[in-house]
Amino acid sequence: MLLAILLPFLSFIVRGKIFTGILCLILQITLIGWVPAAIWAALSLNNERAEKRNKQLIRAMRENKK
Repeated sequence: MLLAILLPFLSFIVRGKIFTGILCLILQITLIGWVPAAIWAALSLNNERAEKRNKQLIRAMRENKK
């Protein structure tokens, strides 16, 4: 999470989203764009973690039905 706030573009690149990282870097180059880029990276990270949890829950529910 700290990486998403301090270096938002790097947060995307580390997670394998190269094009999004480049787009975020372009936004982040301006001082005004840094805050939206950091918010975007943090929200994206939280959404990715939530999606992973949801997939695990769905898989566990399907295993319990069998």
